Amino acid sequence: MAHRVTLIPGEGTGPELTEATKMVLEATGVPLEWDVQVAGKAALEAEGDPLPRRVLDSIRANKVALKGPLTTELGTGFRSVTVAMRQTLDLYANLRPAFAIPGVQSVYDDVDLVIVRENTEGMYIGIEHTVIPGEAAEAIRVITRKASERIVRFAFEYARSHGRRQVTAVHKANILKVTDGLFLGIARKVAEEYPDIAFQERIVDNMAMQLVQHPQEYDVIVTTNLFGDILSDLAAGLVGGLGLAAGANIGAECALFEPVHGSAPKYAGLNKVNPTATILAGAMLLRHLGEEAAAGRVETAVRTVIAEGKHVTYDLKASRDDPAAVGTRQMAEAIAARV
Repeated sequence: MAHRVTLIPGEGTGPELTEATKMVLEATGVPLEWDVQVAGKAALEAEGDPLPRRVLDSIRANKVALKGPLTTELGTGFRSVTVAMRQTLDLYANLRPAFAIPGVQSVYDDVDLVIVRENTEGMYIGIEHTVIPGEAAEAIRVITRKASERIVRFAFEYARSHGRRQVTAVHKANILKVTDGLFLGIARKVAEEYPDIAFQERIVDNMAMQLVQHPQEYDVIVTTNLFGDILSDLAAGLVGGLGLAAGANIGAECALFEPVHGSAPKYAGLNKVNPTATILAGAMLLRHLGEEAAAGRVETAVRTVIAEGKHVTYDLKASRDDPAAVGTRQMAEAIAARV
C-alpha cells in the first residue's frame, strides 16, 4: 500500500522545492500518495486562518508530513505556523543533523553531529506581553520536568539506535539556575540509565565556541528550544549553510519533515535555489516510514551529484557567478537519475 503523506508546499520558493523533492522521492519506487494542504498567508487570505484545522487533521490522519518553507514576519503579523504546528501536534523533538558533504565548500570536512532540540516550550511557548507600550516587554520561559525528561531520553535513545557514542546536554544553569537547573538535573538523572553512552554537559556560550573550534568532538547534542535553534544554525554553517540543512519534528503520533531555511520570496519562480535541504528532509521522511534502503539511495545520490559538481545550483559552485550552475529542477533531475 502507498504511504499517504501530507504535503504542505510552503511559500516563496517552497512549491518549487517540494516539487523537486517529490520527483526525487518518487524515483525511489516507494509508493507515495500526496495529500496537498495549503498553509500560511494564502490560507489566511482564503480562510481567515494561516493554520486551518484541515491541515492539522491531515497530519494527524496521515501521521507524516513534508513541509516547504513558510514565511514568518519579523516582529509583527501572525504567529509562526511552524511553531504552532509543533506545539499543537506535540512534535516535541526537533532533529537537526549536520554533516559534511564532499564537494561543498565548508569550514570542516569531517563533521557529523546531530542536534536534538526540545520543540514545544522554553522561550518559544509564546507567553509574552507589553509591560509599558514602546518601552518594555516581557516574555516567560517555561521549562518542565516532563518535556525535559522526554527530550533527553529521545536523545539517548537516538544515540543508542544510531550507533552514536556520546550525548552532550547544553544549558545555561550557571545563570538561569531554576529553569536550566531543572533541565540539567533531569539530564544528569536520565544519563544514568544509559551507561553505554558517554555523557557530558556544556554551558551554551562555551558550546558555541567549542563547535567553532573543534566540532569533531561532538556527536549528539541535546538542549532547550531557543539554544537548540541557535546552535543548529551554527552547526549548519560549519558544513556549508542552511541550503543543506534538513530537520525533523517528531512526536509520539506524528512527524513533520522540512528544510530549515526560509522561503526566499525574492527567488520565487526563478528555478534558482538549492533543493538539497528539502530533498534530505524527504530522505528523513522515508527513513521514518521504514523505507531505509530508499532513504539511503536518496542520500547517496545527493552526495554523488554534489561531489561531481556539474548539476548543482549556483551556491554550490566555487564561484556564485558560474554560468554552468543549474536550476532547482535540473539539480533534482540529476539526483533523481542517480536514485
